[in-house]
Amino acid sequence: MSFRTDRFGGAEVVPFPGRRPSAPLSEPRLPVLIVLHQESSTPGRVGNALRALGHRLDIRRPRFGDPLPDTLDAHAGAVIFGGPMSANDPDDYIRREIDWIEVPLREQRPFLGICLGAQMLAMQLGARVAPHPEALTQIGYYPIRPTAAGRALCPDWPAQVYHWHREGFQLPRGAELLAEGDDFPDQAFRTGNAFGVQFHPDVTYAMMHCWTTRGYDGLSAPGARERHHHFADRAVYDAAERAWLDHFIDGWLVRRPVLAQAAE
Repeated sequence: MSFRTDRFGGAEVVPFPGRRPSAPLSEPRLPVLIVLHQESSTPGRVGNALRALGHRLDIRRPRFGDPLPDTLDAHAGAVIFGGPMSANDPDDYIRREIDWIEVPLREQRPFLGICLGAQMLAMQLGARVAPHPEALTQIGYYPIRPTAAGRALCPDWPAQVYHWHREGFQLPRGAELLAEGDDFPDQAFRTGNAFGVQFHPDVTYAMMHCWTTRGYDGLSAPGARERHHHFADRAVYDAAERAWLDHFIDGWLVRRPVLAQAAE
């Protein structure tokens, strides 16, 4: 969640494969690095999807002093989640996280940025993160339109997805746009094995209750949906968003560095 919302591109887009059979119990899977921004934050539905695939979660909170690894050799991938801060904030941990994203980019490891995490990825790639020029927000469910590249990568996109942000990102130079929106045109992008999504496929029903209670002041912001619409729209759109996330996570984790693929 982001209240104030946020070298290696050019690889060919190929569709994510279907769900893989479960690995034998004797085959351990590497953990996934999880970066959270509040003491009470959880990886929500993303964490559930990763655990279902057999991955442990290595949870770090740099804001509270946790270090980030120098390499992702010991991890299957990394996810940076949202938070009530901005990618433009001067705090040391914000700058460290943005700088650290160079690690998965350099190593071509699976990386996913969600809302604030996507804005951090955009900034690492030299793009701008800023509020809407008319101070509009996206808080609630809003339509999303996959591009041809987005449909090729993951064909079944939901009609609307859940948002909570006041800032958005510009498409980084060389990145591939995967989905578009209305007030915030750039909704999802990819560069190499790194992906950024402005929306929140991670939000569970319990998280929605928490956010719409603790973040109640945000519901009066321009463009925000009233609280009851969050739950009414969830009943309509959540099943498709959950199915999209499962498909996305499954395919995202099997992506490997291009150099390693060539060597094989």
